[in-house]
Amino acid sequence: MENIAWDDKFNIGVDVIDKAHAKLFRIMNKLIDMSEDEENNQTTYKEGIKYLEAYSMTHFSEEESYMRSIRYQGYAQHKKVHDNFRDKTLVTLKKDLESSNYSTASVQRFVGIMNNWLTEHIMMQDQAIVGRIVNRKGFDLTSQIPVISRVLNRAMTEVFQTEAKFVSADYKGQNFGKALYCCYFCDTESGIRLQLLLGIEETLFLRAVKQQGVTGNLTEDETLQIFGQLFQIISKLFRVETEYELDRDNLLTRDGFRANFMKGYPCSLLFSTKSGYFVFCYRSWRVKKRKSEADGKTV
Repeated sequence: MENIAWDDKFNIGVDVIDKAHAKLFRIMNKLIDMSEDEENNQTTYKEGIKYLEAYSMTHFSEEESYMRSIRYQGYAQHKKVHDNFRDKTLVTLKKDLESSNYSTASVQRFVGIMNNWLTEHIMMQDQAIVGRIVNRKGFDLTSQIPVISRVLNRAMTEVFQTEAKFVSADYKGQNFGKALYCCYFCDTESGIRLQLLLGIEETLFLRAVKQQGVTGNLTEDETLQIFGQLFQIISKLFRVETEYELDRDNLLTRDGFRANFMKGYPCSLLFSTKSGYFVFCYRSWRVKKRKSEADGKTV
C-alpha cells in the first residue's frame, strides 16, 4: 500500500485545522509503514490506531470549536458528519480489526477507508467552512437507512448466510478490498428508472459457492447468478414494474465501477459482514414515456 501524499490543496487557510490535517496524514503514513513490516505485532498496530483515533477526535473537537466561533451556518450538518464517522464507521472498522487480530489486510483497509473519508471531507465539508465551495445539502438518508439495512441484511443472510451491519452513509468510492462489481436497472410503477450498484468483497462470493459445494475458481456465470439473487431481493425495496436481465455487460471492473460511481449516486452506503465489506448505491430519474405508451397503445 502506497503512502498518502499530503498536498497544499488540502489547506483551508485556518492554521490550527491545516496543521491537524497534515498530522493526520503523517499518522496514517506511519500506520502504512507499520503494516509493511512483518515483525510488527497486534499491540503495535493497536497502539498506532488508538493514537490515530484519539487525535482525530481532538481534531474534530477543535474544528467544531472554530466553526462555532465564526458562527458557521453549516455547523449542525458538519458536526453530524463527524458524529456519524465516530459512532458508526470507526466502531465497525475497529470491530473488523479486532476480529481479524489486526491482520495486515484489515489494518490497510482501515487506513484506506480513513484516508479516503478524510480526503473527501477536507475537500468538500472543510473547504465549505471558509467559503471556498458551496456546501450543498446532501441527500438525507437518515429515515431510510433502517429500511435499507433490513433489506440488505435479508439479502446477505439468504445468499451468503451472514448478517450485514451498516457502516457509513458517506461512502466515496474508496477501495475496501478485492471485490466484484455489478450494476442493475429496473423501472418502478411510477415511471422512475433506478440504477442499483453493488460492490462486494470476493470473500463473500467464495463463501457462497463453497456453501453450494462448488470448488475451484469463481466463474462468470456463478457471479451473475449470485448478483441476480441479490438484486431480486433488493429490488423489493421499490415498487418495481420492469426488471432487466443481467448479463456479462452488467459486470464491472474496479475502474469501471469507479467511473460509474463518479457519475453521482445520492445514496451510497457501506456495510460490513463477518466475511467482508460491500457497498450499495442507487440513483434514479424519471423516464419519459412515448406518446403511444402514454395513450395505452402497444408498439
